[in-house]
Amino acid sequence: MKNLLLTTAIAFALTTPAFAAGSHSGGHDEVKTEETHGHDGAHADSHPEMAAGMPGMADDVSRTIDVTMRETDDGEMIFEPNTFEFEQGETVRFNVVNKGELEHEFVIDDIAGNAKHKEMMAMMDMEHDDPNSIRLDEGQSGEVIWTFANAGTFEFACLIPGHYESGMHGPITVGMKMAQADVEYTKGTITKIDAKGGKVTIDHGPLLNLDMPAMKMVFRADEAMISKMSAGQNIEFVAEPVKGKLTVTQLK
Repeated sequence: MKNLLLTTAIAFALTTPAFAAGSHSGGHDEVKTEETHGHDGAHADSHPEMAAGMPGMADDVSRTIDVTMRETDDGEMIFEPNTFEFEQGETVRFNVVNKGELEHEFVIDDIAGNAKHKEMMAMMDMEHDDPNSIRLDEGQSGEVIWTFANAGTFEFACLIPGHYESGMHGPITVGMKMAQADVEYTKGTITKIDAKGGKVTIDHGPLLNLDMPAMKMVFRADEAMISKMSAGQNIEFVAEPVKGKLTVTQLK
């Protein structure tokens, strides 16, 4: 399969001449890779804001998401998951791993920015050193920490020549943040935590924002949210449907 994938990627790359790898100045700057590769957010405030947001600080991370990059047996190149939904102002840690047989990258930008960047990559295959992206060889892993400061529709993609065309892109939808006065917190008591499954059981009062009565229910929660919880803890929380599952999105 590797030979087929290489042939597909090279067919795109050879439409224009390739040059030595290097950084480019398209409004992005710093990502360090852990070999593990990663970006710790320590210098996030030194980079200008982009349409899709800005580099995030590790201490501000509210959600951690695992992202896999790989090829399929039929020659496609994919991200898993292939779509994201966030709230304006969220700081997200993307744990990215390349489980494929080819080099791949994970780039966050708006659609126009990625399109322009992809054109540049077709002329000169550049390896980025930017806070909104990470490039990984086969078997490597790393992270990008990003704050989605603006509402709108953005995109994550692999811009290595031929990879975008083979399926490596997906939408990022960032919803407008509700005013704090509009947020309806619900009181409840945590009765059980399934950290491995990303689930928490809460005996709660009425969920006014969802028009649901008081009951004991199982909610989804991400790793960062669960780390703040313990069995028997009295909490005030906000739950919202995320990809069809009731999810704890805010906690105090």
